[in-house]
Amino acid sequence: MNRIHENDEVVVIAGKDKGRRGRVMRVEGDRVVVEGANKVKKAVRPNPQKNEKGGLISREMSIHNSNVMLYNPANQKGERIAYRHLEDGKKIRCFKSDGKAID
Repeated sequence: MNRIHENDEVVVIAGKDKGRRGRVMRVEGDRVVVEGANKVKKAVRPNPQKNEKGGLISREMSIHNSNVMLYNPANQKGERIAYRHLEDGKKIRCFKSDGKAID
């Protein structure tokens, strides 16, 4: 089970964009694509059938999920995630430091 979900706000803790904060755009297995992090310039061929221009485009590449932490707005830093079971049997994510529920 992946602790990082789509639309979560995360902090990059390793790599060339260490310290950058952004929203998770996609989760691809054990990798995540973070908005504004790990940008690379990629050469793309034109595709007239899809009406796409060619040239150099800048796009975000995936990062392994071990290199990001969920952002806690209360402490304004990345934190670990724990799971808690509610009385009705629901399983929720919460921050380890203060136990506050996520979402």
